[in-house]
Amino acid sequence: MAKTFVYLEEQGFADFAALSNAAASAEARFSDLKASIKTAETRMSEIQTLRMHIINYSKTREVYAGYRKAGYSKKYLAEHESDIILHKAAKKAFDDFGLKKLPTVKSLNEEFARLLTEKKAAYADYHKTQEQMRELLIHKANAAYLLGLEERKQQIAERQREEK
Repeated sequence: MAKTFVYLEEQGFADFAALSNAAASAEARFSDLKASIKTAETRMSEIQTLRMHIINYSKTREVYAGYRKAGYSKKYLAEHESDIILHKAAKKAFDDFGLKKLPTVKSLNEEFARLLTEKKAAYADYHKTQEQMRELLIHKANAAYLLGLEERKQQIAERQREEK
């Protein structure tokens, strides 16, 4: 509890409301960083999948063209089944992504590198913000306990339960 008093004086929190606002602000910043990291990770996963399908599509394009020229022959299908399956899976993935024109692997690699750099920078800020948030929440809880706010909240909650 003494550490809480020292912390409040060092940080210049004049009242409990200022401490609560700082804690809420830290929580919001933490949530924003977490969401941006998740968004980057999701897009990076999409890029990896798309890159794999583009490579598979380009490698199997000629085999699939031969399959079409053979009139979708069962014999040709049996000989080249794995390549044809990869080609169809790539086409389906492109449809799922809603792509009209395929991006280049180079552009996907550049976007992936940019997202990775942003994610690493966000992670550094994320951990720093997480520590600040935890510290503020601990001191907020200690200050609330010292001020008796928790007891008042419990009494109000009990009264509301009794009224129902």
